[in-house]
Amino acid sequence: MAPKKGLLSATAAQRARAGGGSRPTVLLIIFFLFLSPAVFFFSRGLRSADLEIISSGSVQQVIDMIAASTNDLGPYSLDHFRKNNLSVSWKIDGLETTVDDFYERNQTVIDIVKEKPNSEEVKLMDDSSQFTDSTAKQTRRQLREKKREKHAAQLLQQDNNILIKLENAAIERSKSVDTSVLGKYSIWRKEYENDNSDSTVRLMRDQMIMARAYLAIAKMKNKLDLYHELQTRLKESQCALGEASTDADLHRSSPDKIKSMGQILSKAKEQLYDCKLVTGKLRAMLQSADEEARGLKKQSTFLSQLAAKTIPNGIHCLSLRLTIDFHLLPPEKRNFPRSENLENPNLYHYALFSDNVLAASVVVNSTIVNAKDPSKHVFHLVTDKLNFGAMNMWFLSNPPGKATIHVENVDEFRWLNSSYCPVLRQLESAAMREYYFKAEHPTTLSSGASNLKYRNPKYLSMLNHLRFYLPQVYPKLEKILFLDDDIVVQKDLTGLWDVDLHGKVNGAVETCGESFHRFDKYLNFSNPHIARKFDPNACGWAYGMNMFDLKEWKKRDMTGIYHKWQNLNEERLLWKLGTLPPGLITFYGLTHPLDKSWHVLGLGYNPGIDRSEIENAAVVHYNGNMKPWLELAMTKYRGYWSKYIKYNHPYLRQCKLTE
Repeated sequence: MAPKKGLLSATAAQRARAGGGSRPTVLLIIFFLFLSPAVFFFSRGLRSADLEIISSGSVQQVIDMIAASTNDLGPYSLDHFRKNNLSVSWKIDGLETTVDDFYERNQTVIDIVKEKPNSEEVKLMDDSSQFTDSTAKQTRRQLREKKREKHAAQLLQQDNNILIKLENAAIERSKSVDTSVLGKYSIWRKEYENDNSDSTVRLMRDQMIMARAYLAIAKMKNKLDLYHELQTRLKESQCALGEASTDADLHRSSPDKIKSMGQILSKAKEQLYDCKLVTGKLRAMLQSADEEARGLKKQSTFLSQLAAKTIPNGIHCLSLRLTIDFHLLPPEKRNFPRSENLENPNLYHYALFSDNVLAASVVVNSTIVNAKDPSKHVFHLVTDKLNFGAMNMWFLSNPPGKATIHVENVDEFRWLNSSYCPVLRQLESAAMREYYFKAEHPTTLSSGASNLKYRNPKYLSMLNHLRFYLPQVYPKLEKILFLDDDIVVQKDLTGLWDVDLHGKVNGAVETCGESFHRFDKYLNFSNPHIARKFDPNACGWAYGMNMFDLKEWKKRDMTGIYHKWQNLNEERLLWKLGTLPPGLITFYGLTHPLDKSWHVLGLGYNPGIDRSEIENAAVVHYNGNMKPWLELAMTKYRGYWSKYIKYNHPYLRQCKLTE
């Protein structure tokens, strides 16, 4: 901003150019200009040194001195008035002068002095340069540095607080992670604070292995005293080790046992060590342990398969109670409403074949809850005669809202007999009876595990094979959605009826993302019947949620194709038992791939499925052994199923079925 031509600046300029007047006179004028607004400031008292500066110093010195002396006065300081645009003025000779005017006029004086430096002006400039790093400036600089340091410290403290919060949140999340399937490993557990948390345990096990080797050699060489001593120490180490898997689990006596065992092993080494003998004994022990491990693995497989196929007591209890109550109902109360919808092709029809009341209730309930218009949905349930009463009673006492439901007994399908159905005929054959029911079958856990998967009782049930007879069961329907009883519906499924199958019979989600889901993993391609007709790398697909076009089915005689291949497989040379291999064969080239988001599989065996993939799926499928109604179910997935069960229902409470 250009300086104003005030009275002071003009007078000062004339005197500066003319050399008239003295420097003290100029300073006294400046001092008296400040006198009126600064009476308060100077009333605190001026030191003699200050007076000397005023009388002999430069203009800049006086300004700096006054500013420094008023800085600590807060709102009364000159800088405060200037920065906040406050009006401070006083009158000299009838002229009003402000703080800004003062600064501007003095700047003019300084500029004029710079234009023509004479000896006195040079001296004035020298005096001014001596005070460039004055006490006031140093004070201001120190204050600015302290302010920056304080701000930096605050930022560091904020960063530290954020890091602490993140670490605490990570610890809390790790505590809530379900590790029942993948094991109990967690980086936050104490036993994993170092890399050798089980070093002592491994040392004790190594000592015990060597003790057993020397035990056999001592007996061979008739060193009975050493033999008995080794035997005693071995028992002590076994007791101290127990079931411990980490050092933290060991008994407090373990260090003493390790020391005692080390002493007896040193003694045995001196008396018995023979490289050839010790090597041979360790090799024999390794082979024996390997055989034992294989046997335990077979037992584990058998028990897991057995657990997967066993009906829990709670569900068995539920079925019995429902059956009793159904037979106590009068006949007129055993019928479902809206039976006229059962053959209406304009509605959405579902086929569900199950002998598990609780599982079937979840399928129906989850479908209805997520349906946009439940009144347009029709459920066709088929069960066996053992569960027919229970299935009826459950849905009579728990009707699915405005939806239509109907329950049938597969044993009442008179057309489904051994003369028509190859599977029923094969089950009556001597070879099949021998395979399933032969008395000489091994009964031990390890030997009985062989092919246990294919001896699953469901393969003997026609409920499992009824999916190949859909047009015979529902002759007046055009499309039907087939659902397994181990699925959960999470979205409205009516969009599947709008999917164009492009003239194909089956709409299904393909599963060939992994190599074991291709045809060569299900079918025997060493057989010429299979090798000639099918591609071993063809992509497999999943049962569980399948849209079937029944008009195309009947046109292409899909049931007849199934019968043909089932007859060829009477000796089980084309595939093992089950319904997926004959399904892959029957619908080969006639399956339309659906978007994978319609049907997500693996919740019964794969613990690594992405959570977002599950939550975005229309249907989730618990295929595998870890069904959600079993105790061996993966708890991380169980909630998607259990939220559709009313555990406060009287039947469930009576049978102690809890979440």
